[in-house]
Amino acid sequence: MKTFPRAVPPGLLIVGAVCFTVFAWASAFVSIRSAGAAYSPGALALGRLLAASLVLVTLLLLRREGLPPRGARRGILVSGIVWFGGYTVALNWGERLVDAGTASLLVNTGPILMALLAARLLGEALPPRLLTGMAVSFVGAVVVGLSMSSGGDGSTSVLGVVLCLLAAVAYATGVVAQKPALSFGTPLQITAYSCLAGTVACLPFAGQLAAEVPRAPLSATLNMVYLGVVPTALAFTTWTYALARMPAGKLGATTYAVPAIVVLLSWILLGEVPAWLTLLGGLLCLAGVAVSRYRPRAREGSGARAQAPAPGAAGARGR
Repeated sequence: MKTFPRAVPPGLLIVGAVCFTVFAWASAFVSIRSAGAAYSPGALALGRLLAASLVLVTLLLLRREGLPPRGARRGILVSGIVWFGGYTVALNWGERLVDAGTASLLVNTGPILMALLAARLLGEALPPRLLTGMAVSFVGAVVVGLSMSSGGDGSTSVLGVVLCLLAAVAYATGVVAQKPALSFGTPLQITAYSCLAGTVACLPFAGQLAAEVPRAPLSATLNMVYLGVVPTALAFTTWTYALARMPAGKLGATTYAVPAIVVLLSWILLGEVPAWLTLLGGLLCLAGVAVSRYRPRAREGSGARAQAPAPGAAGARGR
C-alpha cells in the first residue's frame, strides 16, 4: 500500500514562521545601518515599502486573494500607517543618531508595551511565566545595549533615543491593531494591504527617493531592496501567520531574541567581535524567550491535560 508523507504539524509551522521573522528582522538592523549612509530616513522607508508592496501584490494576484473584508480594514489602516510607515521612518532616523546596540535595546521595549496593550485592549492573559521571561530578556537587552554603546565618547543623541522609543510604541500599537483584523482576513491580505497603506503614507518622501537613487551606491540600493523583500514582505507575512495563531503578548516576547542575533550577524558580516558582556546579554535574551515559551507537560492521570486548552486555542480566541 502506497503511503504519503504526513503534513507538517501546525505547531512546527508556527515555530518556523517565528524563527524566520526574528532572524529577518535582526538582519534589518545591519541593512538599515548600511543603506542609511546613502538614503535619508523617509526615502529609505518609501523605497523599502515599494519593494515590499511589489512582492506582496504579486503574491496576492498569484493566490487570487481580493480585497480584505470590511471588518479588517480599520486594523489594516492603523497597522499600515503606524507600524509599516511610522515605525520604519522613526527607526531609520533613530539609527542615524544612535548605535545599533542602543537602537536594538530601545526598540525591544516594544514587546512589553505590546503585552500590556494586548492585556488591556484584547483581554489577553499575562501569565507569570511570560512576565518572568520578558523581564529576563529585557535585562539581556539592556546588557547588550550598554556593552555595545560603551565605546567612543559614550555620548548618546537624545533625539535618537526618542525616535527609537517612538518606533517601539509604533511597533506595539501596530501589532495590537493587527491582531483583531486577522479574524476577518488572511495573513497575506492583512500584510499586503497594511504595507500598501504604509507606502501611501510615505509618498511625501517620493521626491527625496528619486533624487537619492542616482547618487546612492549599488550596495545601498540592494540593501534597501533586501529590506523590502525579506524583513518586510516575507517576514511580516510569517509574523501575521503566527499572530493569527497565538496571543500577541506571547509572540512579542520572542522578538527579544533579536538583539542576540544582531550581535551574531555583526560578528559574522561586519567583523565586530563582541565583548563577553555582549555575549552574556545575548544569552539572557535567548534564555528569557525560552522561559516565556516553556510549557510544562501535564502529569499522566492528573486530569490537567483535559483541562488545558488545545494548542492555538488561546490565539484563536484572542485570550
